[in-house]
Amino acid sequence: MILYKTNDNWFGDLGHLFTSWTMTRIIRAVLGIGLYAGLFVGAVKYFELENFMMMDTTVFSLLGVILSLFLGFRTTTAYDRWWEARKQWGALVNNSRNLAIYVDSMWPEEDTGIRRFMAKHIANFCLALSEHLREGTQLDKLIYLSPEEEAYYSTKKHIPNFIALRIFQRMASAHRDGTINEGDYINIKAQHQSLLDILGACERIKKTPIPFSYNVYLKLFISAYAVLLPIGLMENFGWTTIPITMLVFFALLGIELMGEEIEDPFGLDCNDLPTGEIAHTIKRNVFELLEDRTPANERTKELYTKVF
Repeated sequence: MILYKTNDNWFGDLGHLFTSWTMTRIIRAVLGIGLYAGLFVGAVKYFELENFMMMDTTVFSLLGVILSLFLGFRTTTAYDRWWEARKQWGALVNNSRNLAIYVDSMWPEEDTGIRRFMAKHIANFCLALSEHLREGTQLDKLIYLSPEEEAYYSTKKHIPNFIALRIFQRMASAHRDGTINEGDYINIKAQHQSLLDILGACERIKKTPIPFSYNVYLKLFISAYAVLLPIGLMENFGWTTIPITMLVFFALLGIELMGEEIEDPFGLDCNDLPTGEIAHTIKRNVFELLEDRTPANERTKELYTKVF
């Protein structure tokens, strides 16, 4: 994700455009439509077809209004998905911290094992979720896995589910043996459930894209508008039709492709959410809460790779 300061550097912010794959696609398409418009205008002038190219530009104004309504809906819908995903990950940060605080407060102070267990598993849940929402969880992205845990998780397709299961099993065991009382169990259970609620909400966003028919129709509409636009502009603008067509197509295609990019906010595009960075922030937070230090300063790796 590109991070920038509002009103900090106008031309510097514009420079970020050319680091985006979406912008590369837009520029290629705009150059293509410019080449088409140039060939069209050249052919009309060469064969003296101006009298056959007369068209009332009011038609394009009406089509532009209709197209703007479609693009407005497209952009709003895509941004709503992006913002909903950001709210879910913000809730994940808060609820992970709350769960860590509950663990540190409810278990006996001398029980360092549960603190190591929860620090590792809460952090791994968030790291696994970030990867799960992309191409699937990669075990080498998780921290302090023992060989037994690697073998166990390698047989699972939905690793965040099984990390959450192990956390809950430890909580339920503590409740059964009386380490935590009924009230504490109910409170911490709600924090654990919120992790799965966030997981489900993110999967809903990931697996429910904009309807395909709507997406294809909008692309077809924009393409047809751009192809026909030189016919309407040729009479009044001559060779200037070329840059005008390119500018209009740049605006329309840019809005469409930006919406397409942010409708899946969990990827690695420059405008997607930095879910990996957020997951590592959570990791640092829970280790500081439960161990009073960051995971980079651990005493020994064996404390965490031990199967609890």
